[in-house]
Amino acid sequence: MRPFGWFDVFRVGLLQACLGAVVVLTTSTLNRVMVVELALPALLPGVLVALHYAVQMARPRMGYGSDVGGRRTPWIVGGMAVLGLGGIVAALATTWMDTHPLSGMLLAGAGYALVGLGVSASGTSLLVMLAKRVPEGRRAGAATLVWMMMIAGFALTAGLAGHWLEPYSPARLLAVSSSVSVLALLVTLVVVHGLEGPRDHATAQAPASDGADAPALRFRQALAEVWDEPVARRFTIFVFVSMLAYSAQDLILEPFAGSVFGFSPGASTQLSGVQHGGVLAGMILVALAGALGARWQARPWLRHVGSLRAWTVGGCIASALALYGLTLAGLEADAWPLSTNVFLLGVANGAFSIGAIGSMMRLANEGRASREGTRMGLWGASQAIAFGLGGLIGTAASDIARAWIAELGTAYALVFGLEGSLFVLAAILAWRLGAPARRPRPASAEGARLDLSTSRHMQGHTP
Repeated sequence: MRPFGWFDVFRVGLLQACLGAVVVLTTSTLNRVMVVELALPALLPGVLVALHYAVQMARPRMGYGSDVGGRRTPWIVGGMAVLGLGGIVAALATTWMDTHPLSGMLLAGAGYALVGLGVSASGTSLLVMLAKRVPEGRRAGAATLVWMMMIAGFALTAGLAGHWLEPYSPARLLAVSSSVSVLALLVTLVVVHGLEGPRDHATAQAPASDGADAPALRFRQALAEVWDEPVARRFTIFVFVSMLAYSAQDLILEPFAGSVFGFSPGASTQLSGVQHGGVLAGMILVALAGALGARWQARPWLRHVGSLRAWTVGGCIASALALYGLTLAGLEADAWPLSTNVFLLGVANGAFSIGAIGSMMRLANEGRASREGTRMGLWGASQAIAFGLGGLIGTAASDIARAWIAELGTAYALVFGLEGSLFVLAAILAWRLGAPARRPRPASAEGARLDLSTSRHMQGHTP
């Protein structure tokens, strides 16, 4: 299997952009329509988005399915088709809510569940393909390019959809959402053509032959094997803790700027743009460091510049320091440079994100063979659960703090301090990941015979 060049990485980035284009309509545009145009409780889109994250607990099963077949392309295409269908169903349900509220809400639940399933199938297999085909020296740059293209997909879709939705009407909403979903699927079909190549016999698993319950039993066994790997287990916990800290501050930053610093809605939105600009700067910084580190391999005192582990740990520590800065901002609102603090938080978040994604790509290939998809799915499920809980915990914590503490700045300072401590814990977990682990050896003579038998079987099917 040939390694991916930069054009191949760009094609994967287009797939990620298509995925993001459909998701941003369901989590942002439909959210606004439900709350503003339809005057429904804000809790409704919150529950629907949480459902879309909860369904992503199926990611390990999706990844295992791609491991069994030895190909990721069918899961990417099939996942994008389910995602597009979910986007259309969610938009149709939103238009129904105006005249048939209960039916529309139930249909919206089905649509958001389809969105979660589509993201699970397509997103997990896409990441596994990157992990297996991108050489080590390009991983930081590849992760940066793919995630920047996803962000570009968010921005481009939100801007164009917002233009096409004026003036708003239910029919126009359905037309725009359907067009984005169909276009995303068509682009996916073009991009994946010839990208993966032939079936990967080296990683495909033997087909089932031991009864109807065998697939479920084998999946549970595969998941248990992955969880038994110390590095995979520790990385799962790291992903959960770091993503919880990352997402918990997202929904309270703008209210904090408005309540404590007196920012107008427009100014707080611009502050969010400052943070996103910092995220992009952090991503680019890690990509450049990765390229320089690969070039400086012969110089031991410089090659660690591109270490993904170092950027993951350092990004978590820098994120913690930036959040502690916001803690001081809550106590010293008059004199604190909030915009600078938020920009630095974005840089730290971007650096940590690319370091973590690059480490994920490396660690997906560590441990037992033929478990890359299961491993990546486990980490994806951990991230989805953390994102679903993060917004809920962050907003709930701020509400509780404001109820018990009369001074708003002090209440927000307490919450930001707790989130910073989560990043410190994430840095400790990332540091403990250490160097790549060796593949575990068979635990018994029987295991050795099974491995030998499997090896011979695979050799007989390798072209």
